[in-house]
Amino acid sequence: MIQKMRGLIGKKIGMTRVFNSIGHSIPVTVLEVGPCYVTQIKTAKKDGYDAVQLGFLELKKKHTTKPLEGHFKKNNVMPKKVLAEFKSVPDFDYKLGQIFNVSLFNEGDFVAVSGKSKGRGFSGTIKKYSFSTQRKTHGQGDTHRHVGSIGAASDPSRVFPGKKMPGRYGNKTVSVEGLEVIRVNESKNQLLVKGSVPGASNGIVYITR
Repeated sequence: MIQKMRGLIGKKIGMTRVFNSIGHSIPVTVLEVGPCYVTQIKTAKKDGYDAVQLGFLELKKKHTTKPLEGHFKKNNVMPKKVLAEFKSVPDFDYKLGQIFNVSLFNEGDFVAVSGKSKGRGFSGTIKKYSFSTQRKTHGQGDTHRHVGSIGAASDPSRVFPGKKMPGRYGNKTVSVEGLEVIRVNESKNQLLVKGSVPGASNGIVYITR
């Protein structure tokens, strides 16, 4: 099979399980993948590199900014909510408005899924890094969930960069590789991959091979 696209944009629906031929339960994540429309074709001659810009999910005109409206109008495609670039496949003839959907993948393929992890706000080290609590014994002050020592005193008289301390937790791009495609449902544009993927339900994900 000729590879046409290196990846697609999708949306995380949620998790469930399916049973294989011998009755084993397989945990899967349901992804709504595509249809994705080619909204721009970039070439090394014009843009300095080869890539294909895909658009996913319809966007009402009243929610489209003037620059984006001009971008879509110039390329003669309808406004899209999510845009992403993927490296183009050499010697494949892309056309503006071309549609790519979940049929790009087959059962048994291994894919990588990227998404934004759940944002958990400003968190302490026990939640963020699974630190142990301090002892709840006599003489111990109200420091059960405190970090504890963060470095020596006179030497080196500083906190080393990268020290694990309280701070914002989550809301970062996370990638999971090597997820097996368990089932492809073309009628519903759904892809079932083994295991979990980053982010909350209805979050945008990027599926690459």
